[in-house]
Amino acid sequence: MNPKSPEARKREGNPFDGLIIENTEILDNVESRSACTICGKSRMYFCYTCFVPVSQLASRIPICALPIKIDIIKHRREIDGKSTAAHAAVLAPGQVRVFTYPEIPEYDIKNGRTVLLYPGAEAVPVSSLFSGRQPLNTYSQKLLSQLPPGYNVGTLMTKTLEEVENLEIYHVSQWPVDRVILIDSTWNQSRGIYADERLQKLPKIVLKKRPSQFWRHQKGSPRWYLSTIEALHQLLLELHLCAWGRSETYTSHLTLQYPIHRPHNNDSYCVPYAGQYDNLLFFFKFLYEKLHKLYDSENLLAYKRPMT
Repeated sequence: MNPKSPEARKREGNPFDGLIIENTEILDNVESRSACTICGKSRMYFCYTCFVPVSQLASRIPICALPIKIDIIKHRREIDGKSTAAHAAVLAPGQVRVFTYPEIPEYDIKNGRTVLLYPGAEAVPVSSLFSGRQPLNTYSQKLLSQLPPGYNVGTLMTKTLEEVENLEIYHVSQWPVDRVILIDSTWNQSRGIYADERLQKLPKIVLKKRPSQFWRHQKGSPRWYLSTIEALHQLLLELHLCAWGRSETYTSHLTLQYPIHRPHNNDSYCVPYAGQYDNLLFFFKFLYEKLHKLYDSENLLAYKRPMT
């Protein structure tokens, strides 16, 4: 989509339109910091090291039930208070684990049901997990075919592709993955973690392009580099939509290109997407709106980044 088109500008003005996120007024009512109930450190809305809400918000924030387990591998230099990985751990307790590199759990790689989310050379689209079909070209081969003279493998991931994909619903009774690993860091930091042989053994997947609404600027990175919580939300969207499609009543622009679920061969286990994971963006939406009340987004470098 042309970023200057009326439709694109409308989406930029209200990027959460159509998403089903609970009212964040309870966060507005938090006027001062309080001690974390576990570590005792001063926190505003939640503790980003213990992954619990402050006592004032206990039992009042939405909890997201995820159908798979998520592990987030955080770079040791990633600043806890600025990372969105904590959003996931607070909003999906027990289903999201956060580790600081070089700590990486042992994964069972034999059944192929644990995958790494990272746009590496061997990465395949999420839909390939369902179809079992491998793309004719790998992610890097597709990029290489478009690179002008002078580009090399080291700069591949500064570009992305508009892929034409035949989107379909696979009507599966079970998702093809049990656990997904995400890397939480800047792009330059992520390469070192990605190179770890413990992660290299895992199958890799890559997401569709989605403009980030994250306010934290990364110099030299395009707009489609998502924050960790945005990437997790997009991942779950793609998995759910491939498995069971979307509800005809769900209107977020993030899903409109996917087919609507219709009853199919007595598939009572199919639950179309109707915003089940949108509350993962509960804190993100609140902080986004709070920041945009204080600053003009036209002046924020994060929103001036190119999409390519």
